[in-house]
Amino acid sequence: MLTKELVLKALENVVDPEIGLNLVELGLVYDIQITGEDIYVKMTLTTRGCPLHGSITTGAENAIRTIPFVKNVTVELVWEPVWTPERMTESARFKLGI
Repeated sequence: MLTKELVLKALENVVDPEIGLNLVELGLVYDIQITGEDIYVKMTLTTRGCPLHGSITTGAENAIRTIPFVKNVTVELVWEPVWTPERMTESARFKLGI
């Protein structure tokens, strides 16, 4: 059975190469919807002009596709609400000295 927890676990394998922390730690994942075998993820990046947006979203899609029984994956990149460091996990803020 597909669950949000499985999707989040898969997304923990996608690291923002400039910051060195994964998408979940950074609080970049805003929403996960599961409909049967289809996964929809709404996420953002730390900055709108991030030059690595394509590789990060492709990495997210590929990570989700490793979950058994997933058929279709849609990752939507959004800019609202604006990401702030407060969205990071406590451990991520500690690692970055925030």
